Amino acid sequence: MRVFAKAGELPLHVIETRSARKLEPACYLSAGVHGDEPAAAGGLIAWAETNVVLLRRASFLIFPCLNPHGLMRNERVDGRGYDLNRRFHLLDDEVCGAWHREVAGRTLLIGLCLHEDYDAEGAYIYELGDHRQPVSHAILRACGSALPIDLRRRIDGRATNRGVIRPRKIPADLPGMPEALVLHQLGCPVTLTFETPSEFDLDARVEMQRRFITAALKQTAGVA
Repeated sequence: MRVFAKAGELPLHVIETRSARKLEPACYLSAGVHGDEPAAAGGLIAWAETNVVLLRRASFLIFPCLNPHGLMRNERVDGRGYDLNRRFHLLDDEVCGAWHREVAGRTLLIGLCLHEDYDAEGAYIYELGDHRQPVSHAILRACGSALPIDLRRRIDGRATNRGVIRPRKIPADLPGMPEALVLHQLGCPVTLTFETPSEFDLDARVEMQRRFITAALKQTAGVA
């Protein structure tokens, strides 16, 4: 673990396993982009604490909390008042630019971006990838019943199929570039943004995030 940038006076950490330091193809995980989504960071920590052996032998690049100010204050935005998930394309941003320099040029096996949604009625996945069939349905089934699946037909104006959003094309009118889209542009073959409902029980949300990471790594990258 090392500091790759600072958000004001707070350090931002990246965890790079031995294989990832050798630039072997890596699994990418991140949390804490939005500070009012605590179960994402909590689930990532819970998963890591129970997978120390896996972290020692496999290739991972992990950003455990990209917005510490927001997490401390229970706010979506960072200490500057910015929504980081609209700034990942900005190479001169003190956080996203430094993040980009860490990620660009790497070969990634999968990208897992962990989030929460205060409007959600259950867990759901936003999936980006060039493969024909979505992988997220199998992942949601493997997560079990810690939380229900959000079965709404539309979420944030997007068509949804049993908890999975899989757009045919990237909208041209986005207000800024989120982390998952930039990972997709950088060549990550499968990028999954996982959302748990932030108004539900915290322990259940953390457990669902942990289960999602386990299931997603196994289903998409064969890492278990």
